[in-house]
Amino acid sequence: MEFISVKEYAAAYSLAERSVRNYCVQGKIAGAQLIGKTWSIPADAPLPQRKKSKASHLLNALREQMESRLKGGIYHRTQIDLTYNSNHIEGSRLTKEQTRYIFETNTIGITDEAIKVDDIIETTNHFRCIDFIIEYADEPLTENMIKKLHSLL
Repeated sequence: MEFISVKEYAAAYSLAERSVRNYCVQGKIAGAQLIGKTWSIPADAPLPQRKKSKASHLLNALREQMESRLKGGIYHRTQIDLTYNSNHIEGSRLTKEQTRYIFETNTIGITDEAIKVDDIIETTNHFRCIDFIIEYADEPLTENMIKKLHSLL
């Protein structure tokens, strides 16, 4: 039987070498042998099958609350907290209360102070990105998905 190195196996299947070593340690590559500190893998060893994971309870709750627009739940808090903090890091001057108001009413409300239009647009686009991520959480992360998220922002 012919054996190949972790590096060769990783190159053959476009994997990170670290992932291949982890597969070996976990016994997911049949016939892989640890010789000293180096793994030897049968040249004809197939790629381990990845288990399709079921949506987590958290993801299910996020999806249910997204559809029902439930206030006060994890979806509501995630939208407001994540959007406020992310946009605040980027220099948005919106308060957390203003961010919440935009999310809940899809309006900006009346204020005594001037609000930058860019801050409002970035806030609503951020809400859309979070919805997109929740909707497609079961899909593999691809370059096209990243480009779609970038275009939404």
